[in-house]
Amino acid sequence: MADLVTTLSESVTLNGSLRGSTNSVTTTGINDVFERIVLCTQGQQTTVCSFAASPYTSVGAIDVDRTKYFRITNLSTTENIEVAFVGTSNLYTVLVTPGNSHVLSKAEAVLIGETGTTPSFPTLENLSKVTVETASTTDARVEVFVGLE
Repeated sequence: MADLVTTLSESVTLNGSLRGSTNSVTTTGINDVFERIVLCTQGQQTTVCSFAASPYTSVGAIDVDRTKYFRITNLSTTENIEVAFVGTSNLYTVLVTPGNSHVLSKAEAVLIGETGTTPSFPTLENLSKVTVETASTTDARVEVFVGLE
């Protein structure tokens, strides 16, 4: 077993004063990791990973119950990507700009999609797959990192 230490740091100097902070989170009990870099072809939806409660039922699936950390990073220096986090019956999509990441602290009971402007905070769903599409006319690479207990 190992500890996964994740650190997020901001630093900016405004009017001669340093602003920002550093926050670290330690996730204990990590036994497995999944890491890959994927070329996402422009104009195509690329599923970069999938999850299942029983991963042996789906080729290449990651164990949704054991996932304790998920990160996707846009490795492109020029292109935006759109990332769809697909649950069991809902999804949400985010734009990730060049060099930036989107992080989830787990994959079980982690997402819901709603319409409107008033959240109802319903029961959250398990993540079932993550799909990427470039937001321009050029291919982009993404890095996926998953820590599992």
